[in-house]
Amino acid sequence: MESSARHLAFHAALVLLIGLLCGALYGRAVNRNAAAHIVHSWRVAHASLPMAAMLMFAIAAVLSAFIVPARVKWLISIALISSSYTFCISLPLAAVVGHRGLSMQGPPVAKLVFMGNMLGAWLSLAAAAVIIYAGYVSL
Repeated sequence: MESSARHLAFHAALVLLIGLLCGALYGRAVNRNAAAHIVHSWRVAHASLPMAAMLMFAIAAVLSAFIVPARVKWLISIALISSSYTFCISLPLAAVVGHRGLSMQGPPVAKLVFMGNMLGAWLSLAAAAVIIYAGYVSL
């Protein structure tokens, strides 16, 4: 396994752990009868972060099969790792502060959640584009 794939798998494990820990906070929010939007935010964090980790594990498994330069493989890894950690911050923050981060409206913390969501989404989109490129070139 190449270095970029090993790094991707390691960070996937950390993101998986963070997502699973969000499950404890999700359960706590349910048990204390938190507002529906808070419970929903914890559910999103608990479901989304492990999915991101699974994507990272899957890409790490096939990364060495791509016939592209090492810098392209590193670009994929860095984009996925950065996106996942951005979501590791913005999704739990959204649950803590009670703002979904779907627009730039509201207090500064809501804007911070929105910017985190947007950065994570753009990095994910960039990773997807480079993965498509690497897959196409490797045909």
